[in-house]
Amino acid sequence: MGRIFVSAGHGEIEGGVTQDPGAIAGGTTEAQQMILLRDLVVPELRSRGFEVFSVPDTLSLRDTIRWINNRARQEDVAIELHADAYSNPSARGATAFYIAGNNERKQHGDMVLLALIRRLPQLPSRGSRPDTATGVGRLGFCRDIAIPSLLLEVGFLTNPDDRNLILNRRRDMATGIADGLEAWSRDVSGTTQPEQSYPAIGIRINGQSYGEQGILINNNSYIPVDLVDLLGVELGDNPKVRLVEYRGVVYVKAIELRDYTISVSWDNDARAVVLRSITQICPGTIDRIMSQGNTSEVQLMMFLKANHENALEQFPDLPKLYREEAAIEGVNYDIAFSQMCLMTNFLRFGGEVKASQKNFANLGAVGGGTQTAT
Repeated sequence: MGRIFVSAGHGEIEGGVTQDPGAIAGGTTEAQQMILLRDLVVPELRSRGFEVFSVPDTLSLRDTIRWINNRARQEDVAIELHADAYSNPSARGATAFYIAGNNERKQHGDMVLLALIRRLPQLPSRGSRPDTATGVGRLGFCRDIAIPSLLLEVGFLTNPDDRNLILNRRRDMATGIADGLEAWSRDVSGTTQPEQSYPAIGIRINGQSYGEQGILINNNSYIPVDLVDLLGVELGDNPKVRLVEYRGVVYVKAIELRDYTISVSWDNDARAVVLRSITQICPGTIDRIMSQGNTSEVQLMMFLKANHENALEQFPDLPKLYREEAAIEGVNYDIAFSQMCLMTNFLRFGGEVKASQKNFANLGAVGGGTQTAT
């Protein structure tokens, strides 16, 4: 099995002073945050049995490349962690950069990004991009290292939402990156982890069957983590919550949701875990337009992505904006958001209204080629 090299972008610490802080925003620096992130990724990988090299923070980029090349051998991989920055604070999302023209490396970048987003669905993915798409036209970390290498931008430090994830969901981010690095390393070295087999179980929520199944591990029920988001539960960096990845799906131990207003029990006859949300919903208001919505931003996001995987690429802040604006106007954002999904075919558009018009309610669309509102 190959080894993994992990480098924190920028830094170059001399005499305790950071010579290159990288991006600066929100009272913190890229170098500081990437060192903290790397220091979680490395032990996570080691706990899984990987031999991991943490690149010293005292090295420049040129010395980092030399340091890795002097130690690298066949089947090893290397990654450098960065945070992006842009003059427009609305720019956000994670990107994996690879050496241009290498389709295999692009697939590896996609692999790492997918694992990261599975752990942190609130973080948009900007996809894998060739290093020629950067402002400098080439990335030494992608081109000059002798082993397969990627440069991962984990989000925009200049975007408040991404910065919040980088600062406050660091452990989830590190675990997702470790998941991706594990999959990438095994793919490069041609090794596969012996797959354990867990029995499937049913899931019932508030008296109704849920479409996906859970799994049973050591007589404990685990449910898909996206269901946790749909229930409005924010797990954050709670170290007590155990996440398990199994056959491409991340699961959470159901019993640990009891601390989040979720009742958890077991139906032995149906072999199903029974969940009941005890969050109060005002009766008689759920179908009123002028009322309060009940879903969280993550729930809206997951609902949209479940019906159109790439829906948020062009409008990443739409769920957040619907909740904020509807709250100001006293509108039930659940209904308004559902109307948007219906009218735009879950942001696929294709009808009379174009995406560029930002007319999510199809105002003025009466058919017959009539010009709609913009």
